This record gives sequence, structure tokens and C-alpha cells, in this order.
Amino acid sequence: MKELICIVCPNSCHLRVDEERNFQVSGNSCPRGAEYGRSELMHPVRVVTSTVRCRGGAYPRCPVKTNRPVPKESIFAVMDAMEGVTLTAPVRTGDIVIQNICGTGADLVATRNMEKEN
Repeated sequence: MKELICIVCPNSCHLRVDEERNFQVSGNSCPRGAEYGRSELMHPVRVVTSTVRCRGGAYPRCPVKTNRPVPKESIFAVMDAMEGVTLTAPVRTGDIVIQNICGTGADLVATRNMEKEN
């Protein structure tokens, strides 16, 4: 039996997931908590946030994130792929930095406007 705290809503339900009983979830106050508990143990995913180098902008690094969660086992590969990225200002929030990063189906997108430095 695994115990988790649900992060889907502000209730922060204390979930218990029974792996031996087909990932049966208890302790949730809504169906979304049950789904979260099952998926967290069967196939955990995370949104990856970081920064990449940016040339010619107001700051040397631009914040980025995946536009959807990626499998937890892919996080290090995603971070490695970001290491080789250098953007050139101007950059707009939502610009795709890497499409389908590491074959995850998620795009890496800029999360801040980065104007050209004058």
C-alpha cells in the first residue's frame, strides 16, 4: 500500500493506493483524486521547468517549460536536450523552443518575453 497526497485540487487528500488490488484508491474526495493516485503509481508524469541560454536579450537565460507533462523517466533526457539550446532574442512567451522534445509529445516553450538588449 502506497500513501500519497493528492495535488489535483486544494483539498490535498491523503490517498492510499493498493497496488495488489488493481491500484484501488481510497481517501480521495473526488474522482480526480482516484485517477491521480492510479496514474501516479502506474505512469508518473511531470511538467519540466528550467531555463535555457539566450543571446542578445536583457537576461542571459530564458525560462522554459514543457507544455504538458512528460513521463518521469524522461526528465533527465529532457534536461540534457535543453542543455544544448541557445535562443536569440527577441523571444515571445509561448514560442516553441523544441518541438516534441525527446519524443514525449510535449513541446518545450518559452515562458517569458525576452526583448533584444539595446
